[in-house]
Amino acid sequence: MVEICQNLIRYDTSNYGDGSGPGERAAAEYTAELLEEVGLEAELFESAPGRASVVARIEGADPSATALVVHGHLDVVPAQKEDWSVDPFAAELRDGLIWGRGAVDMKDMDAMVLSVVRELQRTGARPKRDLVIAMFADEEAGGTYGARWAVDNRPELFDGAKEAISEVGGFSAEIGGQRTYMLQTAEKGLSWLKLTASGRAGHGSQTNPDNAVTRLARAVSRIGAHEWPIELTDTTRRFLDGVTELTGVEFDQENPEILLKELGTFARFVGATLQNTSNPTVLKAGYKDNVIPGSAEARIDVRTLPGQDELVLEKIKELAGDGIDFAFVHHDVSLETPFEGALVESMVGALEAEDPGARVLPYTLSGGTDNKSLSRLGITGYGFAPLQLPADLDFAGMFHGVDERVPAESLRFGARVLRRLLTTY
Repeated sequence: MVEICQNLIRYDTSNYGDGSGPGERAAAEYTAELLEEVGLEAELFESAPGRASVVARIEGADPSATALVVHGHLDVVPAQKEDWSVDPFAAELRDGLIWGRGAVDMKDMDAMVLSVVRELQRTGARPKRDLVIAMFADEEAGGTYGARWAVDNRPELFDGAKEAISEVGGFSAEIGGQRTYMLQTAEKGLSWLKLTASGRAGHGSQTNPDNAVTRLARAVSRIGAHEWPIELTDTTRRFLDGVTELTGVEFDQENPEILLKELGTFARFVGATLQNTSNPTVLKAGYKDNVIPGSAEARIDVRTLPGQDELVLEKIKELAGDGIDFAFVHHDVSLETPFEGALVESMVGALEAEDPGARVLPYTLSGGTDNKSLSRLGITGYGFAPLQLPADLDFAGMFHGVDERVPAESLRFGARVLRRLLTTY
């Protein structure tokens, strides 16, 4: 498993979001070889040149049981080599940790899944239900060339599937001195917006009350400075109640930091799920110091709580004011499912079997996963990439961060949990 993780990291699959990256083809071919080596029929397909995904199906013992999709993504966000203390694509094993871009997001989970599947095939162990093993392209740019393309163009690959598991859940954190695992049952909606202001082009020395840059700057400032109210979803409320039980600290809506500080670095994840967010990220305007441009453009990263997509977008348009045109660069839904049911019980049971006495809490992810795309087929997705982590590891900071790394022993734990889940559920 560690070797598979290192090999995957060594394939530079950086996704720049504009089609300029190397793509996932080489990593997908390696993935397909690992599956075919143990007798599985792996289908590799491209949505565009180099944008490759792999899907294979393991037949379960009970043909009446619904299928489970176990999916990961092969792309990673870019890494600036000069900022790292190691080569981000060398996949060094140092002090028991695997270093490199994708070590956490999410070639570690890919390696766990592939190693478990290979072990099941070699030993003849058969899952109860069909398992659809999918490794997608393009998750880091919204899945247009990966999961969404597969759902729209190859939906038959997921026939019979009603549930799915993937990244950013099942990992541990120390809360009130108790090792607690975070099972992701909700994720915020995603809207990448392009705002365009038009005005009258002219000489920079002239008076111009119809300046597109000025109009856009005011709109962006209002949107970026807006304080969204704290609103607790069912998932987040249940999580906070669990934290209160573990720590004795009540959640104060007027001062959420009192409870958040009990979460350590995991507070980065939770803090962003207490409210909607709208962050300006890109500004573009003009081409010469003394020329007032006729238009100006901004990008806004909007993350919405489950069920609030339309309300948030209406508010952002109100904040922007007149003279601003809106367009979606990318838009995807929010998700939320109850912390109950047979699959949830099996995931909790698998964690507790490997770590007796541990607690498991549901939580909301502030980002997004390919479960959004699978939801278009009516598939309910959870974040479950189980890792037992050292209390002093800033796991939240590893996502898209510099010197991304994960303990090899954490992956071994995760593989044991996944094997237990996939052979018992």
